[in-house]
Amino acid sequence: MVKKQILLINDLAGYGKVATAAMLPVLSYMGYPVYNMPTALVSNTLDYGKFNILETTDYIQGVFPVWKELGFRFDAIATGFICSARQARMVADYCREQAACGTQIFVDPIMGDEGKLYNGVTEDRVECMREMISVAHLIFPNYTEAAYLTDSPYKKEGITFQEAKELIEKLRAMGTLSALITSVLVDGQTSVVGYNHVTEEYFLMPYTEIPVHFPGTGDLFSAILIGHFLNGKSLDESTSAAIDALYRLIDANKGNVDKNRGIPVENYLNML
Repeated sequence: MVKKQILLINDLAGYGKVATAAMLPVLSYMGYPVYNMPTALVSNTLDYGKFNILETTDYIQGVFPVWKELGFRFDAIATGFICSARQARMVADYCREQAACGTQIFVDPIMGDEGKLYNGVTEDRVECMREMISVAHLIFPNYTEAAYLTDSPYKKEGITFQEAKELIEKLRAMGTLSALITSVLVDGQTSVVGYNHVTEEYFLMPYTEIPVHFPGTGDLFSAILIGHFLNGKSLDESTSAAIDALYRLIDANKGNVDKNRGIPVENYLNML
């Protein structure tokens, strides 16, 4: 069987396993031909506190026409870090065109965590991500990002399953078909909550959280999920597989001295 071709539209860090550097080895290991369009070149993971970013919007503007002329097509596009409103419009337009030809669009609205935006991420980025959600088949924000996107209060103490479902409905009203919210405390348990538009059902998956922080775990989660989903598993099966694999990866690396580098995933691909 010919594997589906995947385009990653995300930033590329020079130092650290996040974004494209984290997702590409996972999806390649799972057998997919993977291509990439960097939205920014980043010196290192933002967790170090000091970094340099080169936005690539002008480069992207020149690439899309070439790809169209050459007739390049992708079965799936996964988007992540978006730098600006101009870049968001450009990427969203391209995704919209590709979706009209049957491409599945996955959007990870990377903006923040733990109730606040990441270093260097400004409020106008939220509107950019709303633009991306309008063209998505599936999105997977964490709870912080879902709260920002829907202009909802972030509750540190967590939310109920009913509140989580209402949050998902607000996200779906922006255009996405299916949605997940990750890293959310639901009825006292850290969980992933989702809505599968194919079955028209909500699902809740509590999991055990390992109390360490690595950048890039959201990227690994989305890559593993997309890999299983494109291989024919249902959304809830793919979500469960991603949760389990990510737990194993974090557990195997929890003793790493410099966690700001992210997880050196190439050394642990057999865990997938």
